[in-house]
Amino acid sequence: MANKGPSYGLSREVQSKIDKKYDQDLEERLTEWIIAQCGAGVGQPEAGKTGWQNWLKDGCVLCELINSLSSGNKPIRKIQSSGMAFKQMEQISQFLNAAEKYGITKTDMFQTVDLWEGKDLAAVQRTLMALGSMAVTRDDGTYHGDPNWFHKKSVENRREFSEDQLNEGKSVIGLQMGTNKGASQAGMTGYGRPRQILNNNP
Repeated sequence: MANKGPSYGLSREVQSKIDKKYDQDLEERLTEWIIAQCGAGVGQPEAGKTGWQNWLKDGCVLCELINSLSSGNKPIRKIQSSGMAFKQMEQISQFLNAAEKYGITKTDMFQTVDLWEGKDLAAVQRTLMALGSMAVTRDDGTYHGDPNWFHKKSVENRREFSEDQLNEGKSVIGLQMGTNKGASQAGMTGYGRPRQILNNNP
C-alpha cells in the first residue's frame, strides 16, 4: 500500500484534478486553528502539502483535535504515536467515527486512504472545515481560535402551532394558488349560448 508506484494515463489525469482542489491558504488557516485548539504540543508541519500530510498521517493530531472539542468524556481515550501503518490508519478511523458522532455528515468526511496515502488531501481539508464550523456553531466554550475562521452552520428554527392556529390556516387560500378576491360571473353568458348581437340601425 505504501509502495504504490506513480499513476499513468487516466489515473494520473484524475489524480491531477483532485490535487488541484487542494488549497494552500486553507492549509495555513487549518494549521493555525489546530495549534490554537490543541496547544503547541502538537508541533508544526513542514511547509507544503506533503509536510501537512505527514503531520496528520499518524492520526495523533486529529485525535487530539477531536478530544479538545469535548468538554466531558474524551471520545478517544488512548492516543499513541506509532510507526506501524495499521495503527496509524486505526487512529484516523477513530477520529472519523468521533467526528461523525460530533455531528459531521458522511458527505463531509474523508476516507482513511485520502489522508494516509495522500489520495485526496482536499477532502481532508473539507472535513476539518466542517469540524471547525460545527464547533463555532455549537458555541459550547470548547472552541479556541478566531471564530471568523469558520462560518456558522444554519440551525433548525422549529415552530410549534396550536390546534386553533392550524385550523385557521385551513380557511386561507395560499397566494401560490392565486386569489378569488374580486371574482365575479357578472356579464357571463350561459354555457353554449351565443352572444346576441343586435343591429338596431334601420
